[in-house]
Amino acid sequence: MNNTTRASVAVTGVTGVLGGYIANELAAHGVAQRLLARRTAKAPQLPKSTVHPFSYSDQTATIEALTGVRTLLMVSASESADRLDQHRSFIDAAAKAGVRHIVYTSFAGAAPDAIFTLARDHFETEEYIKASGMAWTMLRDSFYIDFMEAMVGEDDVIRGPGGEGRVAIISRADIARTASAVLRDPAAHAGQIYDLTGPEALSFAEIAAAIGEVRGREVTYYNESVHEAYVSRASYGAPAWQVDAWVSTYTTVASNAMATISDAVETITGTAPQSLETYLTSTPR
Repeated sequence: MNNTTRASVAVTGVTGVLGGYIANELAAHGVAQRLLARRTAKAPQLPKSTVHPFSYSDQTATIEALTGVRTLLMVSASESADRLDQHRSFIDAAAKAGVRHIVYTSFAGAAPDAIFTLARDHFETEEYIKASGMAWTMLRDSFYIDFMEAMVGEDDVIRGPGGEGRVAIISRADIARTASAVLRDPAAHAGQIYDLTGPEALSFAEIAAAIGEVRGREVTYYNESVHEAYVSRASYGAPAWQVDAWVSTYTTVASNAMATISDAVETITGTAPQSLETYLTSTPR
């Protein structure tokens, strides 16, 4: 680790999938960067990069890691009951360190009364960033294409109260391409909120059918009632806030709050985002 790096761009979440993708995209474009990680040994080893220990709630470590950084990609912290407090602590530390511009991975439909419960924390985080005095760009990601197969149960059924609602799912690779473009020219995107979606809005029945067609087996969707959804997830022993988040993943889709298709990915990067079929075909299972 070398805290004297001249890199003016920093990325959090680099040991996770999305943060790792973004860091690799920046490296592919020759960008020098600081990689912030709680588990530094698991951070990627990339050209022109240095690895710096931090946590969202450790202001001292964060200030040390970010001093000299001009532009920061803030991947939202792992889901937890105190995630919003962690975000606020981290944003305060970034401002104290002299960061000038935060690019934040938020969520589509972020609002104080969002149906998807975790989108409410994203909205509050956005508002806190706006009040910080730093320039900002919000990347409001839709649900991930990458996660759709994980919703399929062992019996090849997706279960949830999603009704006939539609969702414009997006791959994390397309989010990373977009984030990289924004980070390489942050001034051009200051004060902007971008909804990042794929090229199509699909129902869960259509998602199940597409997975089945590409994987060569029958995959179906069962539209649970909200009551059934809570009962079926009670056996996991998760805290109430987590179960609420799981169930509202589906109910927000049922409301069609996630159905709007955005052209932001293609506008920013020059390349259209991939469809579910394209993703599945290019991703071995």
